[in-house]
Amino acid sequence: MGELGLQLRKEGNELFKCGDYEGALTAYTQALGLGATPQDQAILHRNRAACHLKLEDYNKAETEASKAIEKDGGDVKALYRRSQALEKLGRLDQAVLDLQRCVSLEPKNKVFQEALRNIGGQIQEKVRYMSSTDAKVEQMFQILLDPQEKGTEKKQKNLVVLAREDAGAEKIFRSNGVQLLQRLLDTGEADLMLAALRTLVGICSEHQSRVGGPEGSQAVSLAACHLLQVIFDALKEGVKKGFRGKEGAIIVDPARELKILISNLLELLTEVGVSGQGRDNALTLLIKAVPRKSLKDPNNSLTLWVIDQGLKKILEVGGSVQEPPGELAVTANSRMSASVLLSKLFDDLKCDAERENFHRLCENYIKSWFEGQGLAGKLRAIQTVSCLLQGPCEAGNRALELSGVMESVIALCASEQEEEQLVAVEALIHAAGKAKRASFITANGVSLLKDLYKRSEKDSIRIRALVGLCKLGSAGGTDFSMKQFAEGSTLKLAKQCRKWLCNDQMDAGTRRWAVEGLAYLTFDADVKEEFVEDEAALKALFQLSTSEERSVLFAVASALVNCTNSYDCEEPDPKMVELAKYAKQHVPEQHPKDKPAFVRARVKKLLAAGVVSAMTCMVKTESPVLTGSCRELAPLSGLGGWWFGPYPPGPISGTDGSSPQALLPLALEGTDVGQTKAAQALAKLTITSNPEMTFPGERIYEVVRPLVSLLHLSCSGLQNFEALMALTNLAGISERLRQKILKEKAVPMIEGYMFEEHEMIRRAATECMCNLAMSKEVQDLFEATGNDRLKLLVLYSGEDDELLRRAAAGGLAMLTSMRPSLCSRIPQVTTHWLEILQALLLSPNQELQHRGVVVALNMVEASKEIAGTLMESEVLEILSVLAKGKESPVTRAAAACLGKAVEYGLIKPHQDGE
Repeated sequence: MGELGLQLRKEGNELFKCGDYEGALTAYTQALGLGATPQDQAILHRNRAACHLKLEDYNKAETEASKAIEKDGGDVKALYRRSQALEKLGRLDQAVLDLQRCVSLEPKNKVFQEALRNIGGQIQEKVRYMSSTDAKVEQMFQILLDPQEKGTEKKQKNLVVLAREDAGAEKIFRSNGVQLLQRLLDTGEADLMLAALRTLVGICSEHQSRVGGPEGSQAVSLAACHLLQVIFDALKEGVKKGFRGKEGAIIVDPARELKILISNLLELLTEVGVSGQGRDNALTLLIKAVPRKSLKDPNNSLTLWVIDQGLKKILEVGGSVQEPPGELAVTANSRMSASVLLSKLFDDLKCDAERENFHRLCENYIKSWFEGQGLAGKLRAIQTVSCLLQGPCEAGNRALELSGVMESVIALCASEQEEEQLVAVEALIHAAGKAKRASFITANGVSLLKDLYKRSEKDSIRIRALVGLCKLGSAGGTDFSMKQFAEGSTLKLAKQCRKWLCNDQMDAGTRRWAVEGLAYLTFDADVKEEFVEDEAALKALFQLSTSEERSVLFAVASALVNCTNSYDCEEPDPKMVELAKYAKQHVPEQHPKDKPAFVRARVKKLLAAGVVSAMTCMVKTESPVLTGSCRELAPLSGLGGWWFGPYPPGPISGTDGSSPQALLPLALEGTDVGQTKAAQALAKLTITSNPEMTFPGERIYEVVRPLVSLLHLSCSGLQNFEALMALTNLAGISERLRQKILKEKAVPMIEGYMFEEHEMIRRAATECMCNLAMSKEVQDLFEATGNDRLKLLVLYSGEDDELLRRAAAGGLAMLTSMRPSLCSRIPQVTTHWLEILQALLLSPNQELQHRGVVVALNMVEASKEIAGTLMESEVLEILSVLAKGKESPVTRAAAACLGKAVEYGLIKPHQDGE
């Protein structure tokens, strides 16, 4: 080291002694840059390590000491300083190795001996700690949270073994471990999911408080429900596959295990000590686990078993009252959840004999309460009838016709007791479901409802009576000529509903009835116009839709569907209308304010009021009240009903920007109609916006499946077209998206639509195939022998439809570039290939001309023989003219064709070099 380097090192030493470690570090760093020898470098690096130790930057201290040791392996000071850094970093096993090396180099050094003894004691303490339960839990969490950690087997052992110890299970439970286990369940990896399930079993085994969760811990309760749902799905899959031995499945008889679990849930429904939330969770699990996923599945034995074993228990929940508290603790959503479950069970029945058994069991249960049980029994029976009317209404209507039931409802409406009036009025409201029954009640019950509305001092009674009047007043639906009440009456009713809706002093359960009333009255276009003008009412509606009162969701969605006219309705055939008038038959009339111009104006007002954000929050709700029908309405009213043509009239993203993503779950579950509507909305979004911005991250890959579902023949031509356009956009983004489209088996359907008679669908399918042609798998399909895929593209390149020609020629240019072997097959697929190519080259459209010249270039480069055929035709003259044009991709490609022909010796350039 030169004199300046030595001076800097001495300066650093002095600064270190004075406690200026930053200054010393700077001096040592400058000395390193002056060409020091390896030995001097080792000294400087170990000095820098000492500075970092004082500055408590132990990672850098370890790095500097390691550099010193690389220069001089026997530098005992560097070894000691690295051991100090490693000790502070908690890497005791590595620190002890460095200290042992120090002692071996200087056996009499007491500092090294003392340090070795100290670190040995720390290691023993750590071993004892690591064997303790607390350490095992912390180690498990570290493994789970570390994305770099590898070894699924290690994770499984940490989870499962720890959960088998009572102390370990308790520690996991109290240390927020349930959420981590949920994350494992969501990974989709079979080993990790199995480990998480086994761990949860260990946590919950013989420990009821953990299964139900601590008081108020909804997250734990949901985690337990998630576990049970996964178990149900696995067992049902086992039943479907018919496993009969241990070699097929761990559980020999999955059907038996499934029935045991469901039996426990049914018992839970009527157990007195269970909380209302727990009862709701049990109903939710039954809704998801019992009915068939698809009506195509012939086996509904589980539904029949549940009806025989548990229908009375479900009806008992449906007939319970929330206020005043009854024997069973229920929430505001319990009866609605029971109605949904009853409806699902009834819809899952296959024949009249099964339905008759359902009716018989319901009627026997209602009779058992209605007859000989006094007034309390009658109330219970009527409440049960209301539950059926909200669910399987056919069963509810039959129950309503039982002797004395309707008479009791009418009589109890006049009771002086509020709880009796509430039960009776609600039953009356639900009974007016069909036009026939509504007409009967209009004639017999309107005066009673009006009397209740005017004279009752209880808002809870008045608002229900108002809803009854609203329902009766809307019995004519959208038919302008069918008015149940006098002109202006529905507007007065709607005004009162909006007034109650905006009343913050009322509880959400009571205000829900105001929304119910608006859901009926918004069939009237005059009511719609006033409603969308009332900003306060809209704001209150959206706020209520995001509250804990989940039973309001369907009413909110229905009101919005009515306001936007998003319901499906077929335009009547004008000839049939004239024929009906001639036969003096009733012909429904459209309200003048339901014409498209009025509807568009209402839509814009709703968008400005923030309807999309509200609908987004609704569809993200995990609640049995959000039924398939409700999910069907959501994309219509909030997310998919804004389009009246190929383009939306305005933005659809909510304030949180998540509205488009909210369509994804709607497109994957719910009714067939709801899934189709949501998928179509996704298609429109993908067409009219940048998909990468609309569906950021991994979301964009989830869009593919709903779009492919629109390609099925059961969908309309417009839906097929929009799906093809959307898939075309996605296929042009990345190879991973193209692979996703291929994985969803969309290619055969896209090929089928390439033969469609409708020119727009045929063109869209061809464009989609053109983008998919960038994938190796699609290129293999075109290259395979015995198919006409290549022939179709060649022929379409000569069609009159310019857009179809552009798509086909683009695909042809892509394929001949990627697979030169296809060039030699083009002359074989059709005798008109040369005419088609010449027409492309002579096209006045620059895009078509460019595609044609690229195809020609690919063919020339692929084979001298094909090049000779082209040069012997008029193509040579066309290429010569194109090559002389203004500089462009076309002229460059044409020149390249001629240059290759010259290289082959097929043509010769002129003397001037052209």
